[in-house]
Amino acid sequence: MKATGIVRKVDNLGRIVIPKETRKTLQMETSDALEFFVEEDAIVLQKYTPHGTCPITGEISSRNVKLVGGKLTLSPEGLKQLLAELEQYKVTV
Repeated sequence: MKATGIVRKVDNLGRIVIPKETRKTLQMETSDALEFFVEEDAIVLQKYTPHGTCPITGEISSRNVKLVGGKLTLSPEGLKQLLAELEQYKVTV
């Protein structure tokens, strides 16, 4: 984890403000859903992506393909993009 040096207080309703620069860096929009994780004494926030979402295109579809024992889901377009990039590295599948 990388320290930012930014400290925020929790208000009486349990809310905190995520600094604008942090939201911009992480490409967080106003309506984005966040997922909360607890690791020992830390709270970790992560953009929520529903299970079965292609990490390349963000598409959720019945046409998505599950790979690596279900650990990776790619849409047809995401698969094309990945294959094109792998070809640049002369990686054969």
